[in-house]
Amino acid sequence: MTLSDVHKGLAAQGYVADDRLAMALHLAQELGRPLLLEGPAGVGKTEVAKAVAAWRETRLIRLQCYEGLDASHAIYEWNYQRQLLAIRASEAQGGTREAQLFTDEYLLKRPLLEAISAEDPPVLLIDEIDRADEEFEAYLLEILSDFQITIPELGTIKARVRPIVILTANGTRDLSDALRRRCLYSFLDYPSQETELIILRARMPGLEEQLVRQIVGVVQALRKEELEKTPGIAEMLDWAAALSGLGVNDLAKSRNEVQATLVCLLKTAADHDAAPPEVMDRLIGKVA
Repeated sequence: MTLSDVHKGLAAQGYVADDRLAMALHLAQELGRPLLLEGPAGVGKTEVAKAVAAWRETRLIRLQCYEGLDASHAIYEWNYQRQLLAIRASEAQGGTREAQLFTDEYLLKRPLLEAISAEDPPVLLIDEIDRADEEFEAYLLEILSDFQITIPELGTIKARVRPIVILTANGTRDLSDALRRRCLYSFLDYPSQETELIILRARMPGLEEQLVRQIVGVVQALRKEELEKTPGIAEMLDWAAALSGLGVNDLAKSRNEVQATLVCLLKTAADHDAAPPEVMDRLIGKVA
């Protein structure tokens, strides 16, 4: 696999990657190392994992992290209901033989164990790892170092094949040095205007070029305004789809539609208040 293969593979899925990200993905797969993607919300970190899975034609296994996430929800837990039924069935048969309760039959595999147990290398997405508690990171260290999981009742389960591991973080809290040492790293920022133009053209090839430039120009300008929630790439694409669906071809001639469709772009009341018609007219005037 070459760097060019990564670019072409992602581009075929509609994902535009710069050379730095493409190199990080290339090395992560060549070296069998996890890749940590850090950056603000809405820059396409999660989409990287989806695009890699589609490109490699493999399964995407996603672990969405949150405060309070523990091993039972991330790695495995025992099916206590089935175990109880097995005990009762054994008792009904005279209880001459103790039921074997800790076997694969009663094991509920959660995302991390699913990825370790897969026959073909999946893409394991550990999404928003910085939302999980620091204690949870300790559970990941064995997995990310040796790609194995220890289950006290069964022993150590080693990966048949190494999954392609992608972690994302939005900067909610600092990640531990131990976790960072086990990962390759790439920072994703909001795209440049030229890159965002390429993204919009690739995702919505039917849009007229004038509208494409207006949409990207306005979104780029909005990101420089004082907003609570800066619009990301997904919001830009939603806005473009909404405008297209309403038959808009020129933002300067569609003031009402522009204001109505800001529900796709701005996600707080304060941000809507910060983008009244006079502000949008000013931004559109710069790109019209």
